[in-house]
Amino acid sequence: MRIGELASRAGVSVRALRYYEEQGLLESERTPGGQRDYPDTAVERVRFFQSMYAAGLSSRRIADMLSCFDNGTTNAQQRAMLAEERVRIDARIAELMGARGRLEELIVAASDRAG
Repeated sequence: MRIGELASRAGVSVRALRYYEEQGLLESERTPGGQRDYPDTAVERVRFFQSMYAAGLSSRRIADMLSCFDNGTTNAQQRAMLAEERVRIDARIAELMGARGRLEELIVAASDRAG
């Protein structure tokens, strides 16, 4: 599929796809006319990148995970890295839940004063 279609199906910009290629995260072949051509599997791969970026992982960290994503296999070092990221994400979730709780308190307090 062409870059525009991949961008649309994965919900990202064309610029993001070019960045992923520059970082070595995504590969494409070139058509005789020089256009990028991606396999159908690229959609799920890009969605994986997006979720990992949203969780705060760097391009380098995502690149370290690609063999896990592609093959479902890991070595001891990769398993340790994945566990480390899970702990970091769990801590971030706890922080966000605390912020959500404080917002809820403000909403309730504001509602009590208004009503």
